[in-house]
This record gives sequence, structure tokens and C-alpha cells, in this order.
Amino acid sequence: MAIHPTAIVDPGAQIGEGTRVWHWVHVSAGARIGARCSLGQNVYVGNDVVIGSNVKIQNNVSVYDAVTLEDDVFCGPSMVFTNVYNPRSAVTRKNEYRRTLVRKGATLGANCTIVCGVTIGEYAFVGAGAVVNRDVPDFALMLGVPARQAGWMSRFGERLPLPLKGEGEAVCPHTGERYRVSGGRCRLEI
Repeated sequence: MAIHPTAIVDPGAQIGEGTRVWHWVHVSAGARIGARCSLGQNVYVGNDVVIGSNVKIQNNVSVYDAVTLEDDVFCGPSMVFTNVYNPRSAVTRKNEYRRTLVRKGATLGANCTIVCGVTIGEYAFVGAGAVVNRDVPDFALMLGVPARQAGWMSRFGERLPLPLKGEGEAVCPHTGERYRVSGGRCRLEI
């Protein structure tokens, strides 16, 4: 584990082996962070946050309470999580936090926004600047404001030539893994 001298890691925070905490990071006391993660410059991690192993959080990301990031998640620079759906400065809503789950291997592009209360599926890919306000299926490519599904992505991060609706099969050109779309879902063929 490597923690830069400018970082603040509150007593009680759990940080796994091989994790790197860079400049001006603040990790709150209740945070649980797995092994081999990287928390870039100016990252904030709240108390009620669980981060799996091998997670990359780029500069200027705040991971607020009620967010869970599973293993191998990538959070691009300056992307945003929320935890209250209808915030008001004069109204306390800490008891109304909506849980957000980002499943294994998902990518959240630079400057995207994840509105609280959603689940981002395994290996989903949220494009830069997109605003996600509903659940995202496994392997889905999401683009725009609000985010709409534009395609399917492989575990390697390559766009797959698969239909959004109907049925189809495709092979990732880098790994040779086979994917099948059926019933609006994409699955890795094992």
C-alpha cells in the first residue's frame, strides 16, 4: 500500500494490499477498499462505500455514501456519483440515500454522471459525458443525455456488432470470446 503524504486516510478505513492513494485524497473512516486499487488525485471516498479489488478511480471523483464498486471497475476523470435524488440545501435527506451498485468490470467514462439508485451491469461501458438515470444491462454501451443504449461491449472493451433487439452472435476480435444477444440481454458464451 502506498499513501501520498498529502492524502488523509481517517482511522478505521480499510485499504487492501497494493492499493495506491495519490495526492490530496480523502478516505473516510468507514470506507472499505480492496487490493490493487488506484485512487487518483483529489478523490474523496465516503464512509458507507465499498470498493472491490483492482478498481481504478481517476482524478477528481467523489465516491459518496451508498455507492458500491465491484472488482475491476474503472471510474474516468471527474465522473460524478450522487446519493440523494432530489437534494435541497435546507432539507436534510441523509436518511433518503439511494444505493448505487456498479458491477464487476464496468467502465464509467470521463465526466459521466450516475444518478443514485441505479445498477450498472457487469462490463457495461458508460461513455464520456453520459447521464445514467436508470439501470444498465451487462455489456451495454450507454451514450448521451439521458444515456441510451447504443450497442454492446466485450469484456476487453471492444464494441461488438450485435443488434440491440432481436438475436445475434459476435466474437471479440481481441480475445476470441463469443457473445450472444437474446431477449434484450447480452451474455458471454462459456
